[in-house]
Amino acid sequence: MTADAHITKGPYRPYVPQELRAANLAALEFVDYVVIDPNETPIESIGIIQPDFFAKGFEYQTSPLPPKTQEEVGALEAYGGEMVFTPGDVVYSSSTIITQHEPRLTVDKLITLLQSEGVSFDQLRATLHDLGRVRAHVVGDTIVDRYSYCSLLGQSAKSPSFSLRFEHADTFVGGAAVVAKHVRSVGAQVSFTTILGDDELRAFVVDDLAATGVATRALVDASRPTTLKERFIADHHRMLQVDRVDNRIVSDRLRREIVDAIQGDPADVVIFSDFRHGIFHRSTIEQYAAAVRPGVLRAADSQVSNRWGNILDFQGFDLVTPNEQFFIVDSFVGNLVDPIGAGDALLAMATLALAQSVSIVIASILGSLAAAVACERPGNVPVVVAEVEDKLDALKRAAAGA
Repeated sequence: MTADAHITKGPYRPYVPQELRAANLAALEFVDYVVIDPNETPIESIGIIQPDFFAKGFEYQTSPLPPKTQEEVGALEAYGGEMVFTPGDVVYSSSTIITQHEPRLTVDKLITLLQSEGVSFDQLRATLHDLGRVRAHVVGDTIVDRYSYCSLLGQSAKSPSFSLRFEHADTFVGGAAVVAKHVRSVGAQVSFTTILGDDELRAFVVDDLAATGVATRALVDASRPTTLKERFIADHHRMLQVDRVDNRIVSDRLRREIVDAIQGDPADVVIFSDFRHGIFHRSTIEQYAAAVRPGVLRAADSQVSNRWGNILDFQGFDLVTPNEQFFIVDSFVGNLVDPIGAGDALLAMATLALAQSVSIVIASILGSLAAAVACERPGNVPVVVAEVEDKLDALKRAAAGA
């Protein structure tokens, strides 16, 4: 059986982890042994085992044979073995399953991961309840997220645009600021260093963070606005997003103040929340990273999926969340409402969990659960321990019945 490391055909691979595939094969009565082959091709195993017959799916029986199949035929013929192609119209390859059905194996994959890493649900719960012991320092770009709800009046007759009537707006603190709020909402102590404009949104951000117990160092840059991202929504559809943002690199004075703040903070973990709106740049990240005290856990989020972030800027960090699509730990979202802010919840929870448990598996699972909670409601609302625990309990019940 091909090992996970060599299944690279595309996204969602390996869709079924090797341990789960092996367990299902071994459960078949006519199967005596299952071997997970660490090699990229079966050539070496064919030479060692020398089977009389080597079976492949009928989809490989083409003319001419695929190059890899031809190589396997050569290895078999070298000692007198034979390749057979299984008959039938149904293909059970993961590629076909993914294309046709995309089955949900969330619980099965979680069980396999927990078993392979020796992690229990009790350990996950214990870590969740110990997050309050961690002291965190969040550094990053504040974003104010505004949702302007409108009624759709129709399409303008004079231009290719929609006509909307404003109804009401909800405004949330987002970006690195909501990472700090997530940290605080699960019980941990948190300080937050950011840059704000000299405008009306600065007071909104500072007051909002103070109300949730976040100790904020708000450095003021009068030459730039506080970043605002306004989304116009009509009939549950996002019609338009307008950003008020200045992505210039921060001044040397502000950079030095950020370095001083990092050096002087007694935190157990430092979280860099990088939205590439001025604080972080390849010319500043190295200085910020060097300012972190020895022994402090370093975590970072980099917006590589939709901006010009680069995870290589954070080499040597203990945790990096690239905001891309990966499939080792599934999403545990039940009812997707608003995915904005999911990565912020994941970053906050995973960092605290890693600091408390020293287990990347525990950190990944709890981080994914926090992200799922954040996805199931609109806006940037901090995740609390009880919400993550509810999802954890539901998964435990599902695993018991699997």
